[in-house]
Amino acid sequence: MTSFSKTDPGDRKPSLAVLFSVIVVDLIGFGIVVPILPFWAERFGANGSTLGLLLASHAGMQLLGAPIWGRLSDRIGRRPVMLITIAGTAISLLLLGFAQSLLQLFLARLLSGLFAANISVATAYLTDVTEEADRTKWMGMIGASFAVGFTLGPPLGGLLARLSDSAPMVFAAGLAGLNLVWAAFALREPEQHATREPGGLTNRFDMLRQPAVARLCFVYFLFTFAVTQLETTFALFMSHRFGYDELGVALVMLAMAIIMGAIQGGGMKRLAARFQERRLVLGGLALMTLAFATMPLPVSVAWLMLPLGLAAVGRALAQPPMMSLVSLFSDERSRGMVLGVFQSSASAARVVGPIAAGLLYDSDASFPYLAAAGLTAVAFAMAQTVGVARD
Repeated sequence: MTSFSKTDPGDRKPSLAVLFSVIVVDLIGFGIVVPILPFWAERFGANGSTLGLLLASHAGMQLLGAPIWGRLSDRIGRRPVMLITIAGTAISLLLLGFAQSLLQLFLARLLSGLFAANISVATAYLTDVTEEADRTKWMGMIGASFAVGFTLGPPLGGLLARLSDSAPMVFAAGLAGLNLVWAAFALREPEQHATREPGGLTNRFDMLRQPAVARLCFVYFLFTFAVTQLETTFALFMSHRFGYDELGVALVMLAMAIIMGAIQGGGMKRLAARFQERRLVLGGLALMTLAFATMPLPVSVAWLMLPLGLAAVGRALAQPPMMSLVSLFSDERSRGMVLGVFQSSASAARVVGPIAAGLLYDSDASFPYLAAAGLTAVAFAMAQTVGVARD
């Protein structure tokens, strides 16, 4: 198996291109599902609370899977783990496409959550082949890959839903299958860092005993908990308040994704060169707090786009620097596990966040967004201590 090092940019660039293309295609498939699933679940009799449980089931398996995949990739390599999880994603999307009941939806989402935990492996792959000085820029590219996936996925899902309920899921499964073939031929294994030495970090509790890692994980937990309040209830909010269908919701999500992609793909390099990671995180969390607090107020979609735009800018600013910061607290032997634990903090938020969002939405449509504003405000306060922990 061919390997390469950080000091070999000629070999590194093609594999980075493959890595980002794999993430983009993976996220297109995920983005296709996002605007469809709430409407589909509602047709099977789900309310806000049940929808929250459905989304939480996916995240729960991500929580279990991320450290496992991360540690396995430290031992056997990034490439084989990526291939396994891409194949599993394709299978789970097919099962979702042919689901005929709410129970089958739950089973398909449990399986998809297990294999979707590979983002920690992709992040570890990136840190294996990049220098620390450039890491925030490259993490921004991962964020941009997410944005591209969410830019193309939701409108595709909305359009394909006009054909049949299963069409978006079958199409997404086909994309994942093509993704698997592309990665099998083109994705190369980075230099192996799996060899462990005595005294190394060996489990997630070792990671969380480091104050800086623990604080960053808690900030990321709060950040993701807040984001899930919007993600879980947004389709229902747009449908019940403004009468939007799948395609209408997808187009609004498209606008948000374009904003995020422009910042993370085009602007993050310049921002990372000018500002420290912590300042970017703080600025993003402040914008998100303002956006969530004002989101229930607009009486038209045109005015609603203002807080939605602020939320997109804030998320684009805050997420890549957090991923960059946490990577600095790991060595090459344990980086996959550290990033797996970090991703698990987000997965934990995606377990409890959707459940809370569904319960809050069933009480009052504005409650999830007000709760999100409180969460990002607390995250802002916690993030101010990260620089101290890092020093």
